[in-house]
Amino acid sequence: MHPAANFELIIGMFLVVVGLHYLARRLSLPPAAALIVGGCAVAFVPGVQGIAIDPELVLVLFLPPLLMDGAWFTAIAPFRRHMAGILSLAVGAVFFTTAVVAVVTRLLMPDLPWAACVALGAILSPPDAVSARAVLQRVRLPRRLTTLLEGESLLNDAAGLVLFRFAVAALLTGSFHLGAATGTFFLLVAGGIAVGAAIGGLWVTLLRRLGDDTLMIAATVLVCWSAYIAGELLHVSGVIAVVTAGLTCGWFQHVVFSARVRIRAFAFWQVLVFLLEAAVFLLIGLSLRGLLDRVGGLGVVVDTMAQPVLLIVAAVIVARFLWIFGVDAGVAAVRRIGWTRQHPLGPRAAVVMGWAGMRGVVTLAVALSLPESMPARDLMLVTAFTVILVTVLVQGTSLGWIIRWAKPPEDAGTRPSLDLHAAETMLFRAQLVVVEREAVAADGTVIHPQLLRRYRTRATAADAFDGTAEQRDVAIASHFDVIIAAVTAGRTELVRLHRAGRIDDETLHDLEHDLDLEELAAVAAKGESPSAALAPS
Repeated sequence: MHPAANFELIIGMFLVVVGLHYLARRLSLPPAAALIVGGCAVAFVPGVQGIAIDPELVLVLFLPPLLMDGAWFTAIAPFRRHMAGILSLAVGAVFFTTAVVAVVTRLLMPDLPWAACVALGAILSPPDAVSARAVLQRVRLPRRLTTLLEGESLLNDAAGLVLFRFAVAALLTGSFHLGAATGTFFLLVAGGIAVGAAIGGLWVTLLRRLGDDTLMIAATVLVCWSAYIAGELLHVSGVIAVVTAGLTCGWFQHVVFSARVRIRAFAFWQVLVFLLEAAVFLLIGLSLRGLLDRVGGLGVVVDTMAQPVLLIVAAVIVARFLWIFGVDAGVAAVRRIGWTRQHPLGPRAAVVMGWAGMRGVVTLAVALSLPESMPARDLMLVTAFTVILVTVLVQGTSLGWIIRWAKPPEDAGTRPSLDLHAAETMLFRAQLVVVEREAVAADGTVIHPQLLRRYRTRATAADAFDGTAEQRDVAIASHFDVIIAAVTAGRTELVRLHRAGRIDDETLHDLEHDLDLEELAAVAAKGESPSAALAPS
């Protein structure tokens, strides 16, 4: 295909994305489901050529920014508090599901080598970060369950990819050593953490010195790909490197970003992630035609593959429920004898967690990367695509109903000590201290009475000043300097409350956004040049 035609195809794809998103909103459907179904429909439109997906390009193009987006907004304190549960899902559930799928596949096809069965299990085992994010945006869950699902989606791809590579290597070389594989796994994880922390630290240092908001936003966007590529080049986990870099950047952005940079960067990043996320699901649908052409058509799939594929799909879903309920029962048992302070999820929350196992782009990309010599490769591709369709279209669309039916209880222990109102009150008190100090002269004369009456508009403030235009400009600048100082004090108090664990990330982001808007309005009213807003507040 001509390069210009490729570009036209990309533009057309994004136009379809906008239309499908609009249609999904009008019909109250999950956008992910609408995009996959729409992609499948578009793939069979006469004249539309099949889409050939390069698996390596898909992973490096889509996975880093979408992982970064999830890690950036991850609440660190709950993430750390529920790390045991997250690792149980991200590592334990992945390994268990891989084993179950491998056993079921071997029973269905006794001639298939064990390594190939394990490879299929590794492809299907990790729920997808993109799919989980797309679904979680539309449902309301207790904080603990949200933390567990988001944490799982950030880390489980690393476990699945490592398992897959070990299985393929074992098939191609004919040898496998459990001890060496275990050591390599932990080395990949530790290396990924080190690389991600180094990239994140470099980002913090760089942003303190760039001094230009466009450069700062560009550097921020490039962090995710830099961490992933660096991790892969150093032969460690690129996924873990991206997640670690994202957690680091998300933690420090409150002190290295100015209000102007944060507002502009988040707006740009939101659109970028929207387009990439939508393109992922549309590409999944568009790839159906090429997949069916490869295996000989839909008739061949129905006649020769339907039974084993559906049984393997059932094994994937059941294995997740078995692991979650089994681990929850184990936690309840050890808690009764006093060996742990962890609280079990309970059956209602466990049902929701078991049903929230959507697969997506990683499963498809890894399946497409199977070597041509892999036994039963066509069956594996069809199974991977079917698992994506079933989990996104069935589980994803019905998850909201499952949540309303199960009504999982909120874990009281996850609530911060301050709610939004209390945090806002403390923020206002910190601002008032600065205003009272700056708005009164040494002799007790009130310099800025407008500020002591909870701020006036620019016009009202300007009318209150007498004198020449130059004197008025100086007075107005001084007026808004106090506002900016008050915003700085409020932001400092807000970060202090968050670092002390007294407010959660949602409250931090909400109030920080209000402060950013207030600061930008003050800077604009004061008449400063754009560069004046660049210094971190």
